[in-house]
Amino acid sequence: MTQPIVQVDSFTAEPFRGNPAGVCVLEADRPAEWMQAVAREMNLSETAFVRRREDGDWHLRWFTPALEVDLCGHATLASAHVLWEEGLLEPEEDARFHTLSGLLTCRRAGDWIEMDFPAEPATDRLAVGVAREGQDMAPQALYDGLGVEPSEVWRNRVDLLVVLDRADQVRSIEPDQTMLGRIETRGIMVTAPSDDEAYDFVSRFFAPKSGVPEDPVTGSAHCCLGPYWADRLGKSELVGYQASARGGVVRVTVKGDRVLLGGQAVTVLRGELLGQED
Repeated sequence: MTQPIVQVDSFTAEPFRGNPAGVCVLEADRPAEWMQAVAREMNLSETAFVRRREDGDWHLRWFTPALEVDLCGHATLASAHVLWEEGLLEPEEDARFHTLSGLLTCRRAGDWIEMDFPAEPATDRLAVGVAREGQDMAPQALYDGLGVEPSEVWRNRVDLLVVLDRADQVRSIEPDQTMLGRIETRGIMVTAPSDDEAYDFVSRFFAPKSGVPEDPVTGSAHCCLGPYWADRLGKSELVGYQASARGGVVRVTVKGDRVLLGGQAVTVLRGELLGQED
């Protein structure tokens, strides 16, 4: 028995850019240990495992090389792309995924895919420099790990949000992953206003604690970046550029407690996992 696997570059229309994700469409449920082993073998930031439900919807799980995560944007985008591309969904059908973060819905919008995700706003502002009474300090490892002085530091349910003054500061960071890995958080978003009129903001995302030193393009981070920049810029529709070495574009529409994330995707590899047991 073999298991087909597809590699998709998400948040880009060009091969070898954006964020690569593995996608396995399963005929039957598989143990979490097997999924983790496949994700470790693929060694991508996330590998997705998709299985059809009896009601026609889909189960979806995501694994980094180190652990299972409860929300991932680029591998959800990749999964929906594969279902449409392989004819498992009709072009006009929505992809409805049941996940650890609830029901996530994807729909086609021309050459783009739009994902309906829960917002993850930054709610807790941490002190930079001198703390006010009752305010937590940003961890010293954050300064040491990024090598920059932030203007703001926030925390949401799963990540830290670090705000810098200029886009070139975001691009020039050379992180100390060991220091960042000491911080108890899923990941660290670093962002600034864009210096390119095509985008509203730029960002990068580091997650050594989750086994991903730098994620090329992070859909789930935009569930926080979107609400932050929507509030700061006074607009609900934005375009973000994640300034990793591969780079990628994410459209964001903030709608209350939901965020619509728009991206493109391109398949770059098809293969088979050999020697799989029945």
